[in-house]
Amino acid sequence: MHSLYALYTMSQPAPSAPTLRALLSRGDLALRLASASHGALEQPIRWVHSSDLADPTPFLAEEMVLLTTGTQFSGDDAAQYEEYVRRLAHRGVVALGFGTEVARTGIPEALSAACEAHGVPLFEVPYRTPFIAVARAVAEAIAAGAYARRTWALSAQRAVALAALRRDGLGSAISELSRQLGAWVGLFDSAAAPVRASAPLETALAERVQQECETMLARGASAAAVIRVGGRSFTLQTLGPGGTLRGALVIGAEALDEEARSVVTAVVAMTGFALEQNEALARARGTLRAGVVRALLTGDTALAGEIGDAAWGGLPADPVVVAVTDEAPDALAAFLELRAGREQGSFFFGSDPEGGIALVHTADAPLALDELAERFDVAVGVSEPGPLASFAASLDEARIARDRGEGVTRFADVASAGVLSTLSPEAANVARTVLSPIVRHDDVHGTAILDTLRIWLLHDARYDDAARALGVHRHTVRTRIRLAERLLERDLQSFAARAEIWVALLAAR
Repeated sequence: MHSLYALYTMSQPAPSAPTLRALLSRGDLALRLASASHGALEQPIRWVHSSDLADPTPFLAEEMVLLTTGTQFSGDDAAQYEEYVRRLAHRGVVALGFGTEVARTGIPEALSAACEAHGVPLFEVPYRTPFIAVARAVAEAIAAGAYARRTWALSAQRAVALAALRRDGLGSAISELSRQLGAWVGLFDSAAAPVRASAPLETALAERVQQECETMLARGASAAAVIRVGGRSFTLQTLGPGGTLRGALVIGAEALDEEARSVVTAVVAMTGFALEQNEALARARGTLRAGVVRALLTGDTALAGEIGDAAWGGLPADPVVVAVTDEAPDALAAFLELRAGREQGSFFFGSDPEGGIALVHTADAPLALDELAERFDVAVGVSEPGPLASFAASLDEARIARDRGEGVTRFADVASAGVLSTLSPEAANVARTVLSPIVRHDDVHGTAILDTLRIWLLHDARYDDAARALGVHRHTVRTRIRLAERLLERDLQSFAARAEIWVALLAAR
């Protein structure tokens, strides 16, 4: 087996074209290297062409070897050789082969000097070696390379398929793909969370790759892209149909030939199917988790505990903190599932019957809720620590806190703000309706009944104090309050009526 074919018999992916070094090493061709710059011999050869035209570049392509007998040159004028080689270098010719003993004895020195000046490798083709033999050798090597690559692709696909039959089929397939490609391979789910990887990446690099996956998956369309991260190239391929993406496969390589892509395509189909199965399992787990939440709400902690022990290694131990989100995007559920897998026994989550996701964790192992709220753009309410048996009361606290604002809100902060801070937006609408007769009267007649009423209540319904605060006579205050009573159709001499109007004034604001 000659060296051009041997180039393609490696177990790892090989170049798709022979190199100049491999061509020159063919003993049967007897080619002799005259000059070459450093690294030039490793350049791939796409084809061989022969021409004695003074300017053959219109008929050439990049990565070609040009063969010539030199009949186009007249004399030893260095300028003609310089211009000739300059055009070849500009066109991307890989090397120049000079056929000796046809028109010239040996290679002209001026041609050698021009090739060295422009970095174009120059080699001698002896008289006994026809140009067609050189072209045939390259064609045979290209065909051998294509056959070797197809053989490698079939072998790699078989190896990946066999790996998928092992105990951890998905992880084994990812590792085998990495070995076959000689590159790092990682699998991410629909939430851009890492599922499997052939080897760990540096933290900063892993975070950047994950961010790129998240950006691509957020678009919701099937796509492939090549990214540069930390000086390395990564190829990203989404998994699943557009609109229902299941994840992304990432390969630490930039250029993959057709055969390598065929192996990756087989893995993409397999991992897509595996992730689809994972989605079905995730839905089943979600239903089971929701059942545990309902059991906890009804106080049946024994049943919830039995299920938790069997399915997730137990539920969090007392004291626990309950949190609840305002919605349940699929990406959040996938993220929490991975988190729960890492923190079995100290963290649990399930769907809240009133919407969102309820999260339970031990008080001494808090979750990074601020990061969670920012990443998934959800509001989160957090209860006070308490026993798991009081889950229903803790969930109510978390719901109240969640409904108070954006981001993360703790029930302790809501409670410290007082009872009135828990009034809902609906209460404000009712309050404005109750006060609307006074508001309309003030607008039509230019009076200050509402402001007088507020100052009077603020001063515990004392007319003299309210008058001094308003800068009017106490009889004026009394007259305005009587008018307010008529407009509101309420007797403000009773504490209950005054308390109701005071709450309305606060809620309306």
